Amino acid sequence: MIGTDGTAAIDLNADLGEGFGNWRMGDDAALLDVVTSANVACGFHAGDPVTMRRTCRLAAERGVSVGAHVGYRDLAGFGRRFVDVAPEELAADVLYQLGALDACARAAGTCVRYVKPHGALYNTLVHHEEQAAAVVDAVREFDPALPVLGLPGAVWLRLAAEAGLPVRHEAFADRAYTPEGTLVSRREPNAVLHDPALIAERGLTLATRGEVVAVDGSVVRLRADSICVHGDTPGAVEAARALRAGLERAGVRPRAFAA
Repeated sequence: MIGTDGTAAIDLNADLGEGFGNWRMGDDAALLDVVTSANVACGFHAGDPVTMRRTCRLAAERGVSVGAHVGYRDLAGFGRRFVDVAPEELAADVLYQLGALDACARAAGTCVRYVKPHGALYNTLVHHEEQAAAVVDAVREFDPALPVLGLPGAVWLRLAAEAGLPVRHEAFADRAYTPEGTLVSRREPNAVLHDPALIAERGLTLATRGEVVAVDGSVVRLRADSICVHGDTPGAVEAARALRAGLERAGVRPRAFAA
């Protein structure tokens, strides 16, 4: 995307605040020195009130935008299992998560600036009309001007746009893609990439050319307003640093899309 000053810019995001109690996931503080947006777990797939409040405070101190990383009510499965939940229940769950995280963010001097679903919910909303509509309803009821972030072509982004919500598109530097432009299932080998140099190269190509090489070698065109590096994978901090450095060398400025 083009920044307000006419220079090339791209948002970098990571999934953060995914610890629970005394158990920690990833190095949130280090990643918050690199990314421009933080997708903060809201207590349903991971996170707890103390973790949510701490993550929001760290993000606010660094000028990083806080996004609500809403998910299924699935702590045991880390939100990576499909849940056949009724639309009205899912809408209530999402609304609950938005309100909880926004309270923590406001206590830290900021607020929730966008919404990105997590894990199985993220993938389900690509094609599931009923659940997509439920999530859109929840976001619209919480704040009809709140941006939503998701995979290009997802059903829920189409419904969000129809409902008047600002839509932003996401690409993944550390995930393998199918020829159709969807993410390879984590159950498949090599679905998640770990080589920092490769991740940086893919992220730069996404940012500058809007392209990614799929698992069959074909080139997939993708629109990306934000590029994700997962915070729960080994080497996440090194990969994020390599990606940011590569972007800056190429003249692409990391900038939050929802500042």
